[in-house]
Amino acid sequence: MKDIVNKQGLLGHFHIESSATHTDEIWNGVGSPVYPPARAKLRENGIGTLDNELGVSEKRARLTSRADYDKFDFIIGMDSANMRDLRRIFGGDPDGKLFMMLDFAGRKGDVADPWYTGNFDATWRDCSEGCHGLFRQILTDARYAGELSEAEGDLDWEDDGGDIDAGLIHDDFPRG
Repeated sequence: MKDIVNKQGLLGHFHIESSATHTDEIWNGVGSPVYPPARAKLRENGIGTLDNELGVSEKRARLTSRADYDKFDFIIGMDSANMRDLRRIFGGDPDGKLFMMLDFAGRKGDVADPWYTGNFDATWRDCSEGCHGLFRQILTDARYAGELSEAEGDLDWEDDGGDIDAGLIHDDFPRG
């Protein structure tokens, strides 16, 4: 998600974090770094490289806390177990902030978990489609589009009767 937002020149207007719903990757209070095969998949896609580091080398797992609910507008779970854990941690979802990643990809289900499948390509596709869909939703939601438009005066957010021009810079951004 940081890569998508960064490529659009909007990284300074977003607060993006990831966190764990359990302590499997946190030992003695210290979170694990990004799993090496996951880091390799990120690098393969131009993330975590010298010219597009985005904090990958410093990233450590951290546990989701109840306070996170108030910090974010969107809280995304990768699978149904994450969603169950998030609802437990937050005591429900009174503000409707919890979503499954694949909801933003236009399909239901869990993101393919490479820990079990070993298929990092499928996980990359799921996450990429979901993140692009989430970003598209943010850009076309009047609550956020107006704020981003004011922050980035050169973006054209007006609907001319056709599709909304979300001011997207890169042609690899899916519009579907």
